[in-house]
Amino acid sequence: MVFATIVISYGCRGNKESRRNVPEVLEEPLPPEGFRVGSLDLMEDKVRSGEAFTSLMTRLGMSGDDAFTLAQACDTVFDVRKMRAGNTVRAYYSIDTLATDTTAAAVLEYVVYMKDRTGGTVFKTSDSLAVWNFSRPVETVRKFVDVTISSSLWNDMSAAGAPASLIVALSEIYAWSVDFFALQEGDRFKILYDESVCDSVVVSVDPIYYAEFERGETVIPAILFDQGDGGGRYWKEDGSSLRKAFLKAPLKFTRISSGFSYHRKHPVSGKVKPHTAVDYAAPTGTPVMSIGDGTVLSAGWTNGGGNTVKIRHNATYTTSYMHLSRYAKGIKAGVRVSQGDVIGYVGATGVATGPHLDFRVWKDGTPVNPLTLDSPSGEPIKSENLAALDSVHTVYKHIIDSLIVR
Repeated sequence: MVFATIVISYGCRGNKESRRNVPEVLEEPLPPEGFRVGSLDLMEDKVRSGEAFTSLMTRLGMSGDDAFTLAQACDTVFDVRKMRAGNTVRAYYSIDTLATDTTAAAVLEYVVYMKDRTGGTVFKTSDSLAVWNFSRPVETVRKFVDVTISSSLWNDMSAAGAPASLIVALSEIYAWSVDFFALQEGDRFKILYDESVCDSVVVSVDPIYYAEFERGETVIPAILFDQGDGGGRYWKEDGSSLRKAFLKAPLKFTRISSGFSYHRKHPVSGKVKPHTAVDYAAPTGTPVMSIGDGTVLSAGWTNGGGNTVKIRHNATYTTSYMHLSRYAKGIKAGVRVSQGDVIGYVGATGVATGPHLDFRVWKDGTPVNPLTLDSPSGEPIKSENLAALDSVHTVYKHIIDSLIVR
């Protein structure tokens, strides 16, 4: 708490005998918004779809002229064109007890637009108009999570108190090394990371310093190390990159409904025929990503496959993504895509019993099982950085070992 000291002087100026010290007056600090709520009444609302700044302000109680003047006053402080539908607005009112009518009038004093949980913009709407931005204090805490899988990554990490953003970040780090659709009971994750908290709510997880994935005797570490080439990346202890040419899966957090097989009974026709693909059951509209860099060979309708995107990654590998509900913007033949780019969305077009993604991989023209695809590794760490990486690994390993409950 911040204390303000106020000294009050009595008597004539310059008369030291007449001055007295008075007790300190303790004053609550201003909240981050920069004004005191006091006896103001609060009404919380949302920005409506298609609602302009002046329309919002007049709906909350400003006159049209004042709302226009306030919009002009925003200048470089707040771009009224970027006000987002669905964001929270808080309107604060005072009561004009001198109103001439029989009912006391509510006077709009301030409007707070929340850009996100950590801050936003304040608009002073009565007397002199003003606008300013504010930020709420964010506390960064070092955290450690140790989770053994019993049902699923999402369920088990959530049960351990891990925020959703940590689960997503972990899946992105190990996207090339761990098949999250084939986790087994007993698999284990250990993660050392920073958690940013605002008003007792986790607002971000950044960064994950170190993680380990264990399956039996196999351990895959993920060591955050910046070798000065544009940000930190994740490495194994031998200096090989966790990033590979292909992602393990083209979408996140779903389930495999049908595997790669040359003798599968078709769910629609009932005939036994090859299914050289992996089917991922997921809700309609789930984003589908390209597993690697490449060029779109085709994006169109195929018999049985419905809306399909086919991508050539290099002279060896080609992939296809079938039954899409729609294509991502700009996806057409000849377009270059990068690993992780969204190319379409899960659907049930073509011959399908429900929404899912039919995902296929060809190597030199021959179908291969996507789940056993041996993806080439990315460029290893520079040899001159190996010793430093080893030191960082040793430090992080020591930290998490000391935190494990035996």
